[in-house]
Amino acid sequence: MRPARRLALLASGTMLVTLIVGCAGPSSTPGSASASPMTFFITSTGSGKGAELGGLAGADQLCQKLAASAGAGGHTWHAYLSTSASGAAPAVNARDRIGRGPWRNARGELIAQDVETLHGNNNINKETALTEKGAKVNGSGDQPNMHDILTGSQPDGRAFSGDKDMTCSNWTSSGEGAAMLGHHDRRGTNQPPASMSWNSSHPSRGCSQEALRSTGGAGLLYCFAAD
Repeated sequence: MRPARRLALLASGTMLVTLIVGCAGPSSTPGSASASPMTFFITSTGSGKGAELGGLAGADQLCQKLAASAGAGGHTWHAYLSTSASGAAPAVNARDRIGRGPWRNARGELIAQDVETLHGNNNINKETALTEKGAKVNGSGDQPNMHDILTGSQPDGRAFSGDKDMTCSNWTSSGEGAAMLGHHDRRGTNQPPASMSWNSSHPSRGCSQEALRSTGGAGLLYCFAAD
């Protein structure tokens, strides 16, 4: 910061007035702390290709891009997705890739304090699970219903064990297969507690965009600031 300058002005012919003229501090730069309180959101759009997201890397990139467009690009964003074991690659648990919390929506409302609370008594519902733009997502009873959120996870946030694929081939398929879905509005026609699960309500009918729509979704994701 440049030093302040002192300007002497003669007022009313007799009084000497000294003004301190400061310089504005350095402005924020890209990569500095985010101006937005948001550390959690539902994507306002999916990949457009159903559950084919380009794997975890592609899903994370979508989260990062949308967060940046909303002024929250200073965080490292990860999609809440699990993957199945494949060859030598072990399974990945969604709960292990989203940081430690706390997480807040675009209005600054607390979603969960930590990972345990997130998978217990969290604050995810239709009123609080907002997009990066701060908008609500259509739920059960709305047209179109979009409450099915891709997760590929069990209720505790972990991947399914064995050879049961609930991730549409680890988020690379838009054809055959299935993905586990959660209900962001905690409502549905299936019986509780599944209908009330934000992350593990029921599998999709397929992996294409059409198949996801048919079960009440649009290929949307939960995104969390992992840093």
